Amino acid sequence: MSDGHASTATTPELEHHSEGIIGALIAVSAWGIGTVITKHIDMGALAVGTYRFTLYGASAIIFLRLRGTRVGMHTMRASMWGGISLGLDVAFFLSAIKLTSVANATVIGALQPVVVAIVAHRFFDESIRRRDLVLGTISMAGVAVVVFGASETASPSLVGDLFALGALFSWSGYFICSRQAKGVLSSGEFTACTAIWTGAINLPLALAFGQDVSLPSSQSWLWLLILVFAAGIFGHSAMNWSLQRIPLWLGSTFTLFIPVVSAGAAWLFLNEPLTAVQIVAMGVVVLALAGVVTGQAGVGNLPRPLRR
Repeated sequence: MSDGHASTATTPELEHHSEGIIGALIAVSAWGIGTVITKHIDMGALAVGTYRFTLYGASAIIFLRLRGTRVGMHTMRASMWGGISLGLDVAFFLSAIKLTSVANATVIGALQPVVVAIVAHRFFDESIRRRDLVLGTISMAGVAVVVFGASETASPSLVGDLFALGALFSWSGYFICSRQAKGVLSSGEFTACTAIWTGAINLPLALAFGQDVSLPSSQSWLWLLILVFAAGIFGHSAMNWSLQRIPLWLGSTFTLFIPVVSAGAAWLFLNEPLTAVQIVAMGVVVLALAGVVTGQAGVGNLPRPLRR
């Protein structure tokens, strides 16, 4: 960890860094809205995951092919662990939501920056300033208040909490694999291939849990396509692109903004109520993350190669 006396980065590096921050903010905002869209679609969660990622992966592969990049077995093998991580995250988290409280599942998932920060410090030589650690901790506390302040009907379950823990490590693994892919795959190749892997993993799981994977209704198709472009192009593509430009811990910390966006979008579009305490907590999360972002100017803590 660091006291904040990092070396000064050059102007081109800082511009690269700033672009990555903007991309990460776009990604987490898209994921937050995507959560609300997923809830609105009249399909099983695993079935939505199957169609969402298969459609996005296929679209991304076609786009890459039109630009002269062929996705073959090499890129599928190189992205395998990232795809498995993302596929398991989707399956674990959706299962956790069914078995335990939404609060437990979401707050356990909000611990991702802790896991990623440890890995980033150990294997990627990323130093994190004490100021950013404090602000990140405040953000996590704010997320907990936002989530636990919501009306809860589901009761906590040990099995469900274990699924949420599995989602935590799978989601962290996806971020780490995305960072490791730098220099091996482009962000577009990694995103396209991991989407195909995720769709392939969720299909048998959907069938095993008895979810209907037949062709969606016309209305569901519309929302699925919106989800593909919202959470896909503006979500996974933007984050994987950003993780080539900003520290791994920083991209992970931005995910704490997802519950805030989801709660706000659910209030706006689904008429889900927000308490005064939740609104204040959401403001705390936004201000703390804004402090992390503004504190990045002039910091020479840019992504470094994987330590061998």
